[in-house]
Amino acid sequence: QVQVAESGGGLVQAGGSLRLSCAASGSIGSIDAMGWYRQAPGKQRELVASITRSDVTNYADSVKGRFTISRGNAKNMLYLQMDSLKPEDTAVYYCHAHLEYSYIGFYDHWGQGTQVTVSS
Repeated sequence: QVQVAESGGGLVQAGGSLRLSCAASGSIGSIDAMGWYRQAPGKQRELVASITRSDVTNYADSVKGRFTISRGNAKNMLYLQMDSLKPEDTAVYYCHAHLEYSYIGFYDHWGQGTQVTVSS
């Protein structure tokens, strides 16, 4: 059983900052990559940022220079520092874990999501 849990969402004014946290626990095997996705009302879920086991990062163009993804010393922890927030960043943010299990393969796990609302 794998649990992925996000925290840190909330309401913030435009130009403000928030920090999201994510913890993967349980039978997580080896973490190949983790990432943050978001889904705004009426839109498809989109990648915000990701980080591989080698600490290679990738960002959506819309958040480059404003958001920073990082992992904790305990590699099952994931963070997203969001600065200079804009109303268009309003969405439910989901944590994603791409896990590898020896001799079995890769599996994807998602958190329940945390709401981020940016007021203008």
